[in-house]
Amino acid sequence: MLPIGNCVRELRAENGEMTQGELGERVGVTRQTIAAIEQRRYSPSLETAFRIAKVFNKSLIDVFWFDET
Repeated sequence: MLPIGNCVRELRAENGEMTQGELGERVGVTRQTIAAIEQRRYSPSLETAFRIAKVFNKSLIDVFWFDET
């Protein structure tokens, strides 16, 4: 598991049960990429992270964080 934590899955649920595919389309990545980000198997590029945060009208730090544990 990578040290970049996130709350993407929770934000999708809070926003009308948005699917991974729908989020992927909005930020320009595949559904599989969103799934890997949520499962902490893949760290998004800075651009993708900003795009995800923007979809949910959140700041980057509200969506992603460095998990030192």
